[in-house]
Amino acid sequence: MQMFDVVIVGAGAAGLFCAGQAGQRGLQVLLIDHADQVAEKIRISGGGRCNFTNRDLDPRAPHRHFVGQNPQFCRSALSRYTPSDFIALVQKHGIPFHEKHKGQLFADRSAEDIIAMLLAECADGGVTHWQPCAVKNIVFSAYGADPSGAGSYQINTDRGPVQARSLVVATGGLSIPKIGATDFGYRLAQQFSIPLIERRPGLVPLTFDGALWAPYAQLSGLALPVEISTGSKKERMVFHEDLLFTHRGLSGPAVLQISSYWREGTPLAINLAPGVDLGEALATAKNRSKKRIANELATLVPSRLADAWAQREADWQRPINEASDKALAWLAEQLARWELTPTGTEGYKKAEVTLGGVDTRALSQQTLECKTQPGLYFIGEVVDVTGWLGGYNFQWAWASAHACAQALVSAS
Repeated sequence: MQMFDVVIVGAGAAGLFCAGQAGQRGLQVLLIDHADQVAEKIRISGGGRCNFTNRDLDPRAPHRHFVGQNPQFCRSALSRYTPSDFIALVQKHGIPFHEKHKGQLFADRSAEDIIAMLLAECADGGVTHWQPCAVKNIVFSAYGADPSGAGSYQINTDRGPVQARSLVVATGGLSIPKIGATDFGYRLAQQFSIPLIERRPGLVPLTFDGALWAPYAQLSGLALPVEISTGSKKERMVFHEDLLFTHRGLSGPAVLQISSYWREGTPLAINLAPGVDLGEALATAKNRSKKRIANELATLVPSRLADAWAQREADWQRPINEASDKALAWLAEQLARWELTPTGTEGYKKAEVTLGGVDTRALSQQTLECKTQPGLYFIGEVVDVTGWLGGYNFQWAWASAHACAQALVSAS
């Protein structure tokens, strides 16, 4: 049986980075993944350019950009491995990058540059990498009367059994099953009685009842900046991002962001013309124009939206100078606060992340080690820490992997 200091299951962002960091500390590391392709989620992220971190992340206030039962959990790891640290690594490898907006950093050429960098870091650490290689089962054996409860893990794989003092689970969540996502990490947590938080799709398009959505399906492909919100009072969340109409509902950055806070049965409120006083603009147009309402509205919002919206009410299908003040005020109010309730989401097949996962109360903030199961670590998306769209989830992958790698010890 081959012996390693640590076995890492999952060769995505967190697993690759943890393996490289641990290997460069002199540990004997085995990295295993069942998928045919390494880091497929990195490869498809950011439109193929990988939004690898976000300059705006503030480790002192993780609740601003992270979701979970306890967003403060990630403060320790994020403060010890910051966006600046990862940027320095990217620069060390000579990878050109750019800031798109709101602190989002992307590789100039391709996400392949980030994957190649992570593989090079693993090579520098002498990491043994088995892929594709499935894990059949895992058995823990305690070291006799060791008061710490330490022991070893026997991992039975397609390439034979291996043994290690430490086992790191970096298997990600349930999102995008077509590229290999599974529930392996959650099943392993259950095997060792590690509590889980309910999982659901995050950063995902929202869908609506077919009959309700029929008038808007014609707008599929239309994108526009909006203000979108859900919840009430202290729990209200608001985003200012672009919205995209689809045949089945709504997508785009605005909807992906709000989806992590939306709960089934609760409405969304969308301002389709943020920054515009629609009531005043329409009242002014009434006094100087004989154009149809839809034509005047098209100067304030995209023309396709103006045409579709005007069809909703008979009072809006006439020249603007013939419309009542009440009708125009109602039109302005509806566009500024469009309330609608999604019936669901596009599910894990379209979700960028998985909300929920391994309960952070079961893990050490400093090391990501399980409090009740020595030598077992969970990092990255499998943990109940989910970031906003825009590089935050990748930074959590790097930071949690780094915190774990620094805590791992040799089996000798």
